[in-house]
Amino acid sequence: MTDYIIKVEKLVKRFGKLAAVDDISFSVVPGEIFGFLGPNGAGKTTTINILCTLLKPTSGRASVNGFDVVRQQSQVRQSIGLVFQDPSLDVRLSGLQNLRFHASVYHVPAPIREQRIEQVLMMMELWDRRNNEVRTYSGGMKRRLELARGLLHYPKVLFLDEPTLGLDPQTRSHIWEYILDLRQREGTTIFLTTHYMDEAENADRIAIIDYGKLIAIDTPERLKNIVSKDIISVKTDDNDRAAEEIGLRYRIEVIRDGDELTFEVANGEEFLPTFVREFGTKILSINLHQPSLDDVFLKLTGREIRQEAASSEIKTIVRQYDRRTRH
Repeated sequence: MTDYIIKVEKLVKRFGKLAAVDDISFSVVPGEIFGFLGPNGAGKTTTINILCTLLKPTSGRASVNGFDVVRQQSQVRQSIGLVFQDPSLDVRLSGLQNLRFHASVYHVPAPIREQRIEQVLMMMELWDRRNNEVRTYSGGMKRRLELARGLLHYPKVLFLDEPTLGLDPQTRSHIWEYILDLRQREGTTIFLTTHYMDEAENADRIAIIDYGKLIAIDTPERLKNIVSKDIISVKTDDNDRAAEEIGLRYRIEVIRDGDELTFEVANGEEFLPTFVREFGTKILSINLHQPSLDDVFLKLTGREIRQEAASSEIKTIVRQYDRRTRH
């Protein structure tokens, strides 16, 4: 019996010269919600694909539920559920038919198959729509059906790769209600990849990855303590002059991000009125807020986490590598 449900040691995945995952190590305990946080193209999906046996690592080791992801792939696959980033349902089938097909693939025993299908559909509030074709479902309903499918065979670990990507804020909130409920109801370990800072707050621990490297791992609150002061973001009509003025006058480090300047101050509410009144450069906009995970990422990497896809250069490298290695 292992103390860790997931264990990763010095994991590397290269596509030609590109290191998509670069020597990362971490572990996850049973029943934990573990968040894997980073921008698109950071290495999140590559890591999850290795853990789910969809990719082989270049070097290093990884195990899920005590099984090696390279040498014991069948046992790993029986231990996990997976909700892909991209939709993977057959929209011409009903919700019930999708789940029956999945149950047969995973050899869910016939005596409990229909009972389990009803259970997960009821859990996701889809029982009344079970006989409707999936193409008639809303985006949120499709995501809930994918969650139901991932839970069907009683997995030890449920992998969620960007589970709310593209959904509106209200639907995202509802999806998270289901995720938190199923963790409590079934004790499932949840491995989550995301670039949404607000939903990363739901994790017990968060690992931050950028350019394939693991740069921090801790609870959300402890990570936010990295940024111990209040955060001020300001736009001016001359950011070069403004950054120089802030540095000289207040002896504060300024981070440039796009058209904004960001810096930390103690007692921000007291500092702000005086700053606005005395500052020599014209201020176009300014705001003050408490530290967030977004600020942690900015402090650790020097830039904000972004929602854009991986660069076209990285995509081209991966496509070229896949073509060369495809048999």
